[in-house]
Amino acid sequence: MRVAVITLVAGRHRHLVLQQRGLADGTRPPDHYVVVAMDDPYAADVLRDRPPAADTVAVPRTGGGGLPLAASRNAGARRALDAGADLLVFLDVDCVPGRDLLARYADVAADGVLLCGTVAYLPPPPAGGYRLDELSRLAPPHPGRPAPPEDAVLTGGDHRLFWSLSFAVTAATWRRIGGFCEDYTGYGGEDTDFARTAAARGVDLWWVGGAPAHHQYHPVSHPPVEHLDDILRNGALFHDRWGEWPMEGWLRDFARLGLVSHDARTGSWHRRDSAAARTSDRPG
Repeated sequence: MRVAVITLVAGRHRHLVLQQRGLADGTRPPDHYVVVAMDDPYAADVLRDRPPAADTVAVPRTGGGGLPLAASRNAGARRALDAGADLLVFLDVDCVPGRDLLARYADVAADGVLLCGTVAYLPPPPAGGYRLDELSRLAPPHPGRPAPPEDAVLTGGDHRLFWSLSFAVTAATWRRIGGFCEDYTGYGGEDTDFARTAAARGVDLWWVGGAPAHHQYHPVSHPPVEHLDDILRNGALFHDRWGEWPMEGWLRDFARLGLVSHDARTGSWHRRDSAAARTSDRPG
């Protein structure tokens, strides 16, 4: 089985280098390491002269919008499939693979399923940076997802829990799903849509024990207010496609902050006009 690893990058070069080191340290090296650089002309130089060799694909940001995450994953998959990949493994740039991640995904791979390993969110790195041999001791798997024993696979998973940080599909399954919908741009929704499409096309979801990824620490916002416009735009697109809104936890958080409002008649969410919000919030 020819295994390709696909990751997207737009900055975060320190994270990318540690991911590359993690792949080199694995019990099964990738046959093809595809790095999709989204408006990032320096990514190739960062990875040069270290194993595994990186095949860099440049994808521009178009129209001044958010990062083209969906289109970039599709571009990475095309490059890998054109080179003969049998299994596509997607890792976010801030995810460091466990030593057995690729071997485990390859061992359990089957057509007609999405494979998802565990992800552990690491604390901030020490002064000298993370050490690969210590990552598994720094944090447990995220409690919001199943974490089967190392030799186990849980079938029949809930597609609503799918995450794109670490997952794998065979080439046949990728073609069956049809990739990510490229109408999504910027942050949020494209992975939920991908999982919904997979479910609609009869693709199962398996949680794979023994395939851990370690998510490197970086500051985040709760809720992600810097992505508000992306979330509203992509949420509306998801609603048009599937009849419901995704990311409603974030939307409710935005509403509590006075940033968005919910139209109960249409079920839609909208950015609140700041002047109108100030008037409606005035006492009396």
